[in-house]
This record gives sequence, C-alpha cells and structure tokens, in this order.
Amino acid sequence: MGYPLSPMRLPHWVCCLALACALVRCAEDAPRLSHIDTVAPDVLGITIETGRVIYGKQEPYVKQEGDTTERWGKVGNGWLKRGGKQVGGLVGKDAAILRRFDALDGQPLDTAWADAPASYSISSPDDPAYKAPAQPVAVCRKSKPSDMAQVGGWEFKFPMTHRIYLKLSAPLAPGKSYALAFQGGRLPEAKYVHQPDSNRSEAVHVSHVGFRPDDPAKVAFLSCWLGSGGPLSYTEGTAFSVLDDKTGKAVFDGTTALSKAAARKDEDPYKRNYNGTDVYLMDFSTLKAPGTYRVSVTGIGCSYPFEIGPDVWRKAFLVSAKSLYYQRSGIELGPPCADFKRPRCFHPDDGVKVCASTCSLMDSGNGLNAKGTDKSNFENLVKGKTDEIVPNAWGGYFDAGDWDRRIQHLDATRLLLELAELYPDFAASAKLNIPESGNGLPDVLNEALWNLNFFRRLQTPEGGIRGGIESAAHPQFGEASWQESLTVMTYAPDPWCSFLYAADAARASGLLEPLKPDLAKTFRESALKALAWGEAEYAKIKDQKLPHAVRDARNLAAASLFSLTGDAKSHAIFLETTAFKDPQNDLFVWQKHEQRDAAFVYARSKQAGVDKAVQENARKAIVREADASVALGANTGFKWTKLAAYTPFGWGTATTPAATTLLRAHFLSADEKYLRAAVLACQSGAGANPVNICYTTGLGHGSPRHPLLVDQRVMGWPPSPGITSTVTVFPEVSWKV
Repeated sequence: MGYPLSPMRLPHWVCCLALACALVRCAEDAPRLSHIDTVAPDVLGITIETGRVIYGKQEPYVKQEGDTTERWGKVGNGWLKRGGKQVGGLVGKDAAILRRFDALDGQPLDTAWADAPASYSISSPDDPAYKAPAQPVAVCRKSKPSDMAQVGGWEFKFPMTHRIYLKLSAPLAPGKSYALAFQGGRLPEAKYVHQPDSNRSEAVHVSHVGFRPDDPAKVAFLSCWLGSGGPLSYTEGTAFSVLDDKTGKAVFDGTTALSKAAARKDEDPYKRNYNGTDVYLMDFSTLKAPGTYRVSVTGIGCSYPFEIGPDVWRKAFLVSAKSLYYQRSGIELGPPCADFKRPRCFHPDDGVKVCASTCSLMDSGNGLNAKGTDKSNFENLVKGKTDEIVPNAWGGYFDAGDWDRRIQHLDATRLLLELAELYPDFAASAKLNIPESGNGLPDVLNEALWNLNFFRRLQTPEGGIRGGIESAAHPQFGEASWQESLTVMTYAPDPWCSFLYAADAARASGLLEPLKPDLAKTFRESALKALAWGEAEYAKIKDQKLPHAVRDARNLAAASLFSLTGDAKSHAIFLETTAFKDPQNDLFVWQKHEQRDAAFVYARSKQAGVDKAVQENARKAIVREADASVALGANTGFKWTKLAAYTPFGWGTATTPAATTLLRAHFLSADEKYLRAAVLACQSGAGANPVNICYTTGLGHGSPRHPLLVDQRVMGWPPSPGITSTVTVFPEVSWKV
C-alpha cells in the first residue's frame, strides 16, 4: 500500500500548477479597478468593484435523511434545512424543486487601507510635477451595493462599488501619461493618460437618450459629490464644448452656469438639497445639427456620447412601451416577439385555478383599504376566499416584484389610450413587435386592449368589475411565475374598480369606432354596464365615509362616457362630482380629490352640451399645476420635478419624470415653456444624474442590471428591456460614506 503524497513529495510541475491556479483564483476574488477618470484637474477618481453574486439555481429536490422545512409565514413551502442549515427554498405546489440560496464570492475592500493616502502613489515619465512618485494629499470615498445575494433565509450580502477620489498635489497636465501604484500590490498598477477632451468623467452628466433637433432644451450638468469629502465646487463660467464624437471637432462652445448651490436647502418644501454638492448647467439648446456628440469640460473630462436626431424619443418610447409585453401574464414569451423564452403562466388551461374572494380591492390594503380593516394587505383577501372558481381569469400585467394584476395597472393603459387620442399618426406608426401586430389596429392600441380585455374577462354578468388577481402572499423564494404554489384569487367587484374600468373602456371604444366598429360596440356596452353596476352599488354606500378615490373614479368614468356618447346622465354625474365648479380648485387637494385625468378628458371634450365654465376651470387647473411644476423643476439642480411639491422624494421622482401635466398643458396651450420643462424633467432618468446611468433597462450606455423582476432573478436571466427603475439616484440615498 502506498502512502499519501505530502506537498514535499509532489512533482514540481504539480506544485507550480497549483500555485498558478491559486493565484488566478486570488486575482478573480480580489477587488477590481474598473474605471479611472478626473473630476477636477487635481482630483483623480477611481472605481473599484468588489465581490460577485453566484446566483442559486433550481434543481430537482431529492429528499435526504434529516431534511426539514421551516416556514417563514402562514403560507408557502418554506426553507429547506439540511444538516441544521438552511440551504434554499422548495418550489412549486408539489415542492419537487429546490432553489438554492445565492453565494457571494470575492474579497471585500479594506476600507481603512483605501482611505489612507499612503496606499497610493502617482508618477509620470513626462510630467515634471510627478517625476518622483507622489502620494495624494487627501483621499475621499463613497460606497454602495451593486447587487444582492440572498445567502440564507433572511440573510443578505452585497458586492460593492467604491468610488475613491485622490486629491493630488498638482493638477494633471493634458496629454501626459501617469502610473498609479497601490501599496502592497493590492491592485495592479494602472496607467492613465490625461486627455480631458476624450476621457469620460463621472462629473459630466448628459442624457443617454439624446435630443431631437427641435427640442427646446438641450443641456448637460457638471457636479460631483465626494462622499466623505463632501461637495466638490467648480468655478462658475468654466468653459465647455460640445464635440463631434468621431472627429473631436467643437461644434458648440459655452460656459457653465450654477444650477443649484449645495448650501441651498430648498429643492422642495422639505428643506432638502438632494445633490449634496453644487450642480452646474451647460446649455447648448441652439445646437440643432443631427449627429453624435459628447460634452467636454475644460481640464476635467467628457460625458458619454449622445445623439441629436429626429427619432431619439421614438426609439426610447418603443423600448419602454415594449416592456409591457414582457410583463404580460397568461401567455408564453419568446421569438419572434422576445429574445428569451418564458413559459406560459397563470393560465387556466395549465390547471391554474383562480378562486373568488368576497374581499374587494376597495377593502384590501393592496387597494384603498376603505374600512381600515386590512392589516397585512393580504389578510382580508385570504379570509374572503371561497370555493367558487372564476373561469377565464387570466391576462393582465405583472407588477414589479410580484404577480398581482390589479386595477391600478390601468394607469399605463390610460396613458397609451391618451397617446393614441392625441397623436394618432404617431400611434399608428409605432411598431412594437407584439403578437397582435398586423391585426389592423395600432400596436399602441393593441397593448392597451391587452390589459382592458383582462378586466373585461373579470366582469360579472351584472356588470361589476373585479379589481384583479392576487396570490395569497408575495412570491415565495425561488419560485418563478409559472411555478406559483400559493392560492390565487380574484377580488370581488366594487364600484371603484368598475368606474375606473368604465372610463378606459369608453375611451378605447372611441378609438376603435373607425377601425373595428364591432369591437368598439363591445367595449362601449361593457363600459356602460360597468358604470350602471357601479352606480347602483355606489348608491348603497355613498353616505359612508369613503376615500375620495371612489368619487374621483366615478367622476372620471362619467367624463369619459360623456365625451364618448354625449349622454346627459353621464354629464350630470360628472358635474355632480367635479371639483372644477370652483375656479380656484386645483387638480389635486390632499385628502379631498385627485381629478387630473378627468380634468384633461373634460377640457378636450367637443360634446355640444359641455359646460364651458367648468371646462375652462379644468383647463386653468391643468395650466396652474403645470406652472407650479415648471417652477419646482427650475429650482432643482438636475431639473427633475414632481407631481406635486409635497410628493415625497424617491420612488421614481427623479427616474420617472412627473411630466404628464406639463405635456397636457403644452397640448392645451401650445406654450413652449411646458415642453421645455418636460424635456428637462426627463434628463435625470435618462442618464443626466449623479451616477450616469439611464434608469430604463436596455437604454443608454449603462442601465440597471438587477431590477426587481422575480422571474429574471429566480432564473438568472438578464433583465428584459424597457423596465424603468424607481430607485432614487441622488447622493443622500444612493451612496454611503
């Protein structure tokens, strides 16, 4: 019998191979330098990435002796424990699949080392100021997660992005070469050539979507928050140029103007400045020549390239609108409409049973919680479950992080219908490559009908509209949409949902009339039934203390049906419930009314019986809110705005611009100031923000890689295009020092 070989007895080549493998592994695990730039002539910025997520995968579950499950709530399969340790979650109604937890690979950054000036030295063969290696005089840092690994039941770990700023002893010279060395060889030596007219700088921000030649606003921004170093100030009037991206030739020259000083804490009524630093605006609105450009700030660096062209907004719209198809429930996704395959989900032909609940969306925390009795958002729905199976209950759009298809999703449908009403030629030419393409209807209208048809299938014979479909809880760990193990239910019909559906079904009918009269009739009759049922039920509860959303939905339904039919009864309901008998009333008054959509419908109505005074009051209310939005946007550093001044910052304030009222005011008045404010409001979400990413997947030079899309996360797929994240992009909440 031989003896095990000790390391001393291993052949030399084996030792060398083992050492090489270990070094490669170490290099893979080590922090990675991903970008070097300058944010000022004497401030070098470096980006270091640490860690990577190894996503857990689904595998057939093979039960082993001692396996137990640990439920984390009242429903679901729960965590699988093996050897006393949680290893993942069981998936599906038969729990036949195990989805293992993620793992985080890689070494974290030693932040004490990273924050020390002695950890860096910079030298140059051709800049006399750095002939001898020199340490920075100061180091600043900001750090944030770049992904998330769920490594246990409720245990999470994060790879990180670190931005480190080296305050140098002398400015870098254009055209000169530099070497950046790291103490102890923690990172490989990096070479950097200072070419501020071609190198991209984190401090220069511009829209990745670009601009139309006739856009009334074309701007970029200069700003940088140094994390532990606080604000970085620049000199107002710093020269900038817009360069042709291919030739480097300047096509526009200008100087920076202060957009918002860090010291001013008044970006909104909450006495905040969300930038953490001074923000400077660079205006090149007079540049109209089509082409691809970059903004260069003297001595600092450049923006990402961007396009000026007639189709830039159309391209962005098509990507964004197509995302609705990727969120569809009830069909298989795949070629030729998608580049990936996803199985059909939540369809009755696959054995999915949808039970009726006696709980309406009005009485659920996922809706209005009108009586205040739902403490968990799901409790009333589950408590009201019956054995009645609702047939043909499928379709609609998934939410971001779960599988609900609720009446609130008609917001997207309503805007598609409005687009088709206002700009029929554009709607007819917008090709989305969806299954209905080529059926004789514009794709914009087809996509709107997908969602409307879902709620029409949920309409009761009496006319009531169910508020949608919901599972008994949020998705279970490791389950994709087609693997749902929870009980699936529909909400009971209620007046609120019936009114909202009636409004949009009426508008769809008007658009369909010249194209498909039979289908127009179907939606018209469905809308009238929904309104009639809603009216009958509303009469029973109107004396109760109801959320104003119910009355507002009734008002919108009446406005839409009056505009479609000229019906005197609908008009009477509208006039009874409108806020615009009073010329001083705004579109939105906290805890009283929110009638933005109804105001715009009525302001455009061409029916003979329209009340001219109320119509003018509605128009003035739209313009008044738009004026406030213009003023609010003008007071923010990056020119984003809000739906209302007191709307809390975050949840999309800067990434999904509150420009609807601005665009409606522009349509009604043709005043260019509203279009200019709307274009400016779109900049921060399109890439002109402190972290320089476009917040819509599949657009721009960098976009979110890990949005809250459960199917993609569970299966390890890249995100589908067109999903706009509502993550806030500004320093006070994006980065940690």
